[in-house]
This record gives sequence, C-alpha cells and structure tokens, in this order.
Amino acid sequence: MLRVSCPTDVLELGTSFYAAKVLLAAVELGVFEALADGPLPARRLHTECGLHPRTARDFLDVLVSLGLLERSDILQPQPVYALTPVAEAGLVRGRPEYVGDFLTLADRRSYPLWGHLTDTLRTGEPGPGLDDRDLFDAVYADPKQASIYPAAMSSLSAPAIVALAEVFPWADQRTVCDVGASRGALLVHLTRRFPQLEGLGFDLPDVAPMFAEYVEQAGVGERVRFVPGDFFADQLPSADVLVMGHILHDWNLETKRMLLDKAHKALRPDGTLVIYETLIDDERRSNTFGLLMSLHMALRTRGGFDYTAADARSWLLDAGFRDVRVQHLVGAHSALIATA
Repeated sequence: MLRVSCPTDVLELGTSFYAAKVLLAAVELGVFEALADGPLPARRLHTECGLHPRTARDFLDVLVSLGLLERSDILQPQPVYALTPVAEAGLVRGRPEYVGDFLTLADRRSYPLWGHLTDTLRTGEPGPGLDDRDLFDAVYADPKQASIYPAAMSSLSAPAIVALAEVFPWADQRTVCDVGASRGALLVHLTRRFPQLEGLGFDLPDVAPMFAEYVEQAGVGERVRFVPGDFFADQLPSADVLVMGHILHDWNLETKRMLLDKAHKALRPDGTLVIYETLIDDERRSNTFGLLMSLHMALRTRGGFDYTAADARSWLLDAGFRDVRVQHLVGAHSALIATA
C-alpha cells in the first residue's frame, strides 16, 4: 500500500477510496468475467458490462492505470482491452487465487461500515447493525449474508491457501481439520494436491449444506467430511494438523486463549497447529493491511483484533505448544506453525 513521502502522496492516500470503488464496481459489473475468454474491443466490452459511453472510457482506463487491464494502442479507432496476469489470476471466478467474492462482500458490507470509523474510534463500539448475538449467529440468520459470506471468506483466504499448500510438509500428514472451515476451500485444495490426505471441516451446523455441495462439486467428497459443532461448546476434532485461518482475530484475548487450549488438547502427540492471518509485523510499522484488518474487526465485533507473531507466540507457549515458527505466505498473509 502507498506509504506517504510528500504532500502529493497525502492527497492520493486521502482519495484512495476512489480507486477502491472503481475496482469494486468492476467486479460488480462483471468486467473481469467478460474478458475471461480473451480480449474484447471497447464497444463490445461496453455492451457486455452495461457501461454508458460517457463514463466507459475513463472507467476502463483507470483499470488500465491500476494494472488490472491491458489496452491496445489508444490511437486505434476502437481499442481492445484484455486482462493482465494479476487480474487473470485473482479476478476470474474458478481460479485458485480468486478474490472476487470477498470484494463483493467488501463492497456491500465493509464499504458502508467504514463510514462509521470515527464513531468507533471515539466510543470503542462496533458499527451500527451489530446486535448482541454471536457474530456468526447474526451472519447466518440473515439470508443475504448467509448466501455470500462463506464464498467471501474462501475468497479472502484463496491466495494464502495456495501458498500454504507449498510451504508445509502435507505429504507427511494423514489427517487435517480446518477449524471454521466455511465451505471447505482449504480442504478441497489440499486433498486435490495431496491424495493421501483426509480432511475434516469443523463449523456451525448451518454451514453443512454449503460445505457438502462445494466438496462434492470438487470431486473430493469421499475424503472430506463435515463435523458440525460450536467451538464455544464442543471440543475440536482430533487430527494430525489443525488449521485456523482468519479465526482468532474475530475474538477477544480470552477467547483466543480458549481456542488455543482446545487446539492443544485436540491434536495428536507431536501434531501441528497452523494459524494463518494477516499478521501485524512485530514492529507494527509495515503490514498496513494487517493493521487495517484489526480496525475492521473493531468495526465488526465487540472484542476482535488482529495481532503480531510475537503476541501469538506467547499465547501458544502458554497453551503448551512448542517450536513456534512464522512462515510468510503471500502479500499480507503469514502463518504461525506450532507443535503440540
């Protein structure tokens, strides 16, 4: 992200939501899906996405300037637009690193919520619309949220999941349990990549139908099964590896410690806990996205916050874990890997 070094940078940072909204609008309008099969002339792309001629040129050329689209010579009668490699990887549905569903959730829910940041900074209270129900009870009680939330969480984690598959010795493992599995994206990716693995997805009972549909479509239903439960009331399933991705940051410190204690009890001897998050750097200076995510949790929850690797290491050691190490994954994401 932009780190300011002059007054012009300050101006650009203060209006960076302009660019963010262009990206979010492009996802909503289907620009990247329209170009998934190859380049299109400008007028054809306008028609495919329902763009008005007055704004279409500037809109698409902002995406060019951001590195999301490529464009042929502007002097041609009708320029041709195409996806850049980064858009091809991250913004076309079905690709392993697709992040579009999370951006859709960000547009619909997070963008309005951040308009209340000043109030939250003054009061410490989350944004409007949060009642006293558990965060996920509220999510699944709302049909609109329930229909998009699991896909959005999978989308947020997609690049980290791809990276995690390459940096941990999964070939030496037999069983993996994803705690808070949502629709099962991690387990699908791992079991496709490592045929000997069997996966357990632990999540609230409301998630079961979405999980079953997703893993069956992926063709791994025989090696991946759903375990319904509530980690406040139930013990975690036993496995060689437990994974918590974007789980701990939802909760206050007491709950974080409780979940780590339960993970330690559930793991087999010498088993491994893998935690991946947008970990804040220990100096709290460089991982801007991690710091922003922590503010986001302040807006969305009553106690959630993101944390540094040093914070988590102390909690893990207190819970009885050993050999704690940090592994960078991709972008703002890193993993904590600890032995029970």
